[in-house]
Amino acid sequence: MKAKITHRSLRFVPVILALALGLFTAMGPAHAKHPNGVVNDTWDGVAIKGYDPVAYFTIGRAVKGSEEFTHEWLETKWLFANAEHRDLFAADSLSYVPQYGGYCSEVTFVDNKADINPTAWRIVNGRLYLFYSEPGAEKWSQDDYSVKKADSAWERVKAGLAQ
Repeated sequence: MKAKITHRSLRFVPVILALALGLFTAMGPAHAKHPNGVVNDTWDGVAIKGYDPVAYFTIGRAVKGSEEFTHEWLETKWLFANAEHRDLFAADSLSYVPQYGGYCSEVTFVDNKADINPTAWRIVNGRLYLFYSEPGAEKWSQDDYSVKKADSAWERVKAGLAQ
Protein backbone atom coordinates (compact mmCIF):
# COMPACT_ATOMS: atom_id res chain seq x y z
CA MET A 1 0.00 0.00 0.00
CA LYS A 2 1.41 3.42 -0.91
CA ALA A 3 1.59 6.02 1.83
CA LYS A 4 -0.24 9.21 0.98
CA ILE A 5 1.52 12.41 2.01
CA THR A 6 -0.94 15.09 3.05
CA HIS A 7 -0.65 18.58 4.48
CA ARG A 8 -1.83 17.14 7.79
CA SER A 9 0.87 14.47 7.84
CA LEU A 10 3.66 16.93 6.97
CA ARG A 11 3.19 18.70 10.29
CA PHE A 12 4.37 15.50 11.97
CA VAL A 13 7.76 15.47 10.24
CA PRO A 14 9.48 16.89 13.36
CA VAL A 15 7.74 14.22 15.47
CA ILE A 16 8.90 11.49 13.10
CA LEU A 17 12.47 12.75 13.28
CA ALA A 18 12.32 12.98 17.06
CA LEU A 19 10.93 9.46 17.35
CA ALA A 20 13.57 8.11 14.96
CA LEU A 21 16.31 9.83 16.93
CA GLY A 22 14.83 8.49 20.17
CA LEU A 23 14.76 4.95 18.82
CA PHE A 24 18.36 5.06 17.70
CA THR A 25 19.40 6.64 20.98
CA ALA A 26 17.51 4.00 22.96
CA MET A 27 19.10 1.11 21.08
CA GLY A 28 22.40 -0.27 22.20
CA PRO A 29 24.30 -3.40 21.26
CA ALA A 30 22.05 -6.22 20.01
CA HIS A 31 19.17 -3.73 19.78
CA ALA A 32 18.72 -3.61 23.54
CA LYS A 33 16.24 -1.00 24.67
CA HIS A 34 14.97 0.41 27.90
CA PRO A 35 12.21 -1.80 29.35
CA ASN A 36 9.67 0.95 28.64
CA GLY A 37 11.22 1.97 25.31
CA VAL A 38 9.96 5.08 23.60
CA VAL A 39 6.37 3.88 23.81
CA ASN A 40 4.70 3.34 27.18
CA ASP A 41 3.80 -0.33 26.95
CA THR A 42 2.77 -2.98 29.45
CA TRP A 43 4.86 -5.98 30.52
CA ASP A 44 3.46 -7.91 27.54
CA GLY A 45 4.41 -5.22 25.01
CA VAL A 46 0.94 -3.71 24.49
CA ALA A 47 0.74 0.07 24.00
CA ILE A 48 -1.44 2.34 26.10
CA LYS A 49 -2.80 -0.52 28.21
CA GLY A 50 -4.60 -2.03 25.25
CA TYR A 51 -6.79 0.95 24.43
CA ASP A 52 -7.62 1.84 20.83
CA PRO A 53 -5.78 5.10 19.95
CA VAL A 54 -8.03 5.75 16.94
CA ALA A 55 -11.24 5.62 19.01
CA TYR A 56 -10.30 8.83 20.85
CA PHE A 57 -10.48 10.63 17.52
CA THR A 58 -13.30 8.81 15.74
CA ILE A 59 -15.83 8.24 18.52
CA GLY A 60 -14.55 10.63 21.17
CA ARG A 61 -14.05 8.20 24.01
CA ALA A 62 -11.57 5.68 25.41
CA VAL A 63 -12.32 2.20 24.08
CA LYS A 64 -10.49 -1.00 24.97
CA GLY A 65 -8.98 -2.69 21.92
CA SER A 66 -9.21 -6.37 21.04
CA GLU A 67 -6.55 -9.01 20.44
CA GLU A 68 -8.49 -9.73 17.24
CA PHE A 69 -7.39 -6.38 15.74
CA THR A 70 -3.69 -5.66 16.31
CA HIS A 71 -0.90 -3.79 14.57
CA GLU A 72 2.80 -3.68 15.50
CA TRP A 73 4.44 -0.27 15.37
CA LEU A 74 7.68 0.83 17.08
CA GLU A 75 8.22 -2.74 18.31
CA THR A 76 4.99 -2.46 20.29
CA LYS A 77 1.62 -4.11 19.81
CA TRP A 78 -1.34 -1.75 19.44
CA LEU A 79 -4.90 -3.01 19.92
CA PHE A 80 -8.01 -1.72 18.16
CA ALA A 81 -11.75 -2.05 18.58
CA ASN A 82 -12.26 -3.01 14.94
CA ALA A 83 -10.50 -3.58 11.63
CA GLU A 84 -11.31 -0.07 10.36
CA HIS A 85 -9.46 1.54 13.28
CA ARG A 86 -6.50 -0.82 12.84
CA ASP A 87 -6.29 0.06 9.15
CA LEU A 88 -6.52 3.81 9.82
CA PHE A 89 -3.68 3.53 12.32
CA ALA A 90 -1.55 1.39 9.99
CA ALA A 91 -1.97 3.94 7.19
CA ASP A 92 -1.11 7.02 9.30
CA SER A 93 0.12 6.03 12.78
CA LEU A 94 1.50 9.45 13.68
CA SER A 95 -1.96 10.98 13.40
CA TYR A 96 -3.22 8.76 16.23
CA VAL A 97 -0.37 7.95 18.64
CA PRO A 98 -0.39 9.68 22.01
CA GLN A 99 2.17 12.37 22.66
CA TYR A 100 5.20 11.77 24.91
CA GLY A 101 5.37 8.07 24.15
CA GLY A 102 2.03 7.53 25.87
CA TYR A 103 3.36 8.61 29.26
CA CYS A 104 1.40 11.07 31.40
CA SER A 105 1.45 14.48 29.70
CA GLU A 106 1.15 16.41 32.95
CA VAL A 107 4.03 14.65 34.73
CA THR A 108 6.23 15.38 31.72
CA PHE A 109 6.25 18.98 32.99
CA VAL A 110 8.43 17.96 35.92
CA ASP A 111 10.93 15.98 33.82
CA ASN A 112 9.53 12.70 34.97
CA LYS A 113 7.46 9.89 33.53
CA ALA A 114 4.37 8.30 34.94
CA ASP A 115 1.92 5.64 34.03
CA ILE A 116 -1.41 6.56 32.49
CA ASN A 117 -5.09 5.98 32.95
CA PRO A 118 -6.26 5.64 29.32
CA THR A 119 -9.66 7.05 30.26
CA ALA A 120 -7.99 10.33 31.28
CA TRP A 121 -7.21 12.07 28.00
CA ARG A 122 -7.46 15.22 25.89
CA ILE A 123 -7.09 16.01 22.21
CA VAL A 124 -5.45 19.39 21.63
CA ASN A 125 -4.76 20.67 18.12
CA GLY A 126 -5.34 17.20 16.69
CA ARG A 127 -2.87 15.49 19.07
CA LEU A 128 -3.74 12.92 21.74
CA TYR A 129 -2.53 13.51 25.31
CA LEU A 130 -2.91 10.87 28.02
CA PHE A 131 -2.82 11.46 31.77
CA TYR A 132 -2.37 9.62 35.05
CA SER A 133 -5.70 10.81 36.39
CA GLU A 134 -8.93 12.54 35.45
CA PRO A 135 -8.05 15.61 37.58
CA GLY A 136 -4.74 15.84 35.73
CA ALA A 137 -6.55 15.77 32.40
CA GLU A 138 -9.08 18.34 33.59
CA LYS A 139 -6.48 20.84 34.72
CA TRP A 140 -4.29 20.38 31.62
CA SER A 141 -4.07 23.78 30.05
CA GLN A 142 -4.95 23.63 26.39
CA ASP A 143 -2.87 26.64 25.41
CA ASP A 144 0.30 26.53 23.35
CA TYR A 145 2.46 27.41 26.37
CA SER A 146 1.55 24.18 28.19
CA VAL A 147 2.20 22.04 25.14
CA LYS A 148 5.54 23.74 24.44
CA LYS A 149 6.61 23.31 28.06
CA ALA A 150 5.70 19.61 28.01
CA ASP A 151 7.37 19.14 24.60
CA SER A 152 10.61 20.57 25.98
CA ALA A 153 10.46 18.47 29.14
CA TRP A 154 9.73 15.31 27.13
CA GLU A 155 13.10 15.56 25.40
CA ARG A 156 14.81 15.28 28.80
CA VAL A 157 12.52 12.47 29.97
CA LYS A 158 13.06 10.52 26.76
CA ALA A 159 16.84 10.88 27.11
CA GLY A 160 16.55 9.41 30.60
CA LEU A 161 14.68 6.39 29.25
CA ALA A 162 17.65 5.56 27.03
CA GLN A 163 20.00 5.23 30.02
